[in-house]
Amino acid sequence: MLINNLLATILLLISCSLHAATLQGKVVGVPDGDTITVLDDNKTKHKIRLQGIDAPEKAQAFGQKSKQSLHQLVHSKQVTVEYQKKDKYGRTLGKVLHNGTDVCLEQIKLGMAWHYKQYKSDQPKEDRETYAQAEIAARTKTIGIWKDKNPIPPWEFRKQNK
Repeated sequence: MLINNLLATILLLISCSLHAATLQGKVVGVPDGDTITVLDDNKTKHKIRLQGIDAPEKAQAFGQKSKQSLHQLVHSKQVTVEYQKKDKYGRTLGKVLHNGTDVCLEQIKLGMAWHYKQYKSDQPKEDRETYAQAEIAARTKTIGIWKDKNPIPPWEFRKQNK
């Protein structure tokens, strides 16, 4: 009996750790097209890296437009961030929602970010598929970054400019 209770407790703890945590707050900063700063009710600032996308760097073509796009979508607005972990720079890596709309997905749909396939395993399967399809649709419409004949993905731009 004791062993069964212990196993049940361990399984419960493991399953809880697999679910995303959430934080809510007001967006007070948008440094680029895939990062925001959220101020929660306790006046704590959280740097959030939008999960599943990679936007052009500020010095790159469409970098400023991507930042402006994200700014219009969320600045001074209340958001919910679903997250599971932090990235290597200490930023919370999360899916950002405003009024139920997936802001990460919106950046892709607007042609302001790539689906960051290198880290797709961090995403739920449904999001991976939706983001990939959104990128294909934006490419087909030749909007945003896809107006360039040969857009350079941000991860390649970063390698070239080290």
